[in-house]
Amino acid sequence: MILLYSQYLYRLNCRFIRPVSTSMRRLAFLLLLLLSFGMVQAQQAPVGPLIRLSPEDEDRRESGPQKNFYFATGDKSTARYQSAGFFGQRLRPYLAGNAAALSSLNAYRRQKWLLLTERLVFVSAVSLYSQQVLAKPSEQQYFNSTQKVAVGVAAFSLLSNVLISYHTNGHFQRAVGEYNAGLSSARVGMVQRLTPSAVGLTAGASGRPQLALSWSLR
Repeated sequence: MILLYSQYLYRLNCRFIRPVSTSMRRLAFLLLLLLSFGMVQAQQAPVGPLIRLSPEDEDRRESGPQKNFYFATGDKSTARYQSAGFFGQRLRPYLAGNAAALSSLNAYRRQKWLLLTERLVFVSAVSLYSQQVLAKPSEQQYFNSTQKVAVGVAAFSLLSNVLISYHTNGHFQRAVGEYNAGLSSARVGMVQRLTPSAVGLTAGASGRPQLALSWSLR
């Protein structure tokens, strides 16, 4: 190992030097073959399981229906979709360690709480209006002062539902996308670490040509 200092960073170079003879050529070929196989394996094996949304949920728009998402991990041909839960809680363990994906999932959970609150307000306003209709035994009321307030609250609740629902689905889809993007970055980084930074010939102390492989570790 040779420690090289540069102006911007330290690099640790591991050099494997062999005389270029017939046997060494075979050994070098075998070594390069193993390195190539290792890089292919690293590229094919992600750090974590890939998350796939069901085809219906993958195409669901932000203003689409507010129902549970379904997801699966692993190969598409053997995917078995499961419900992520009302708040996406069943997806959360898979996103551990990915801050961006967890942030989007937290935003999705917040939107679902807002939807629940809006539904509760709307049902309460409708119940209040209905109660006021028969508040007086002698006559039915349909637009007294209390009912006016109930109608206003219900209308505001419906408007809030449209605004809240428009952004909810997008947060969940973004969480899955950010997680999968993180897997791709980690896979590329692993391939880069396995790839030699330099491959070539160099002259030894005796003047004979030698094979040199160099890796740079940061």
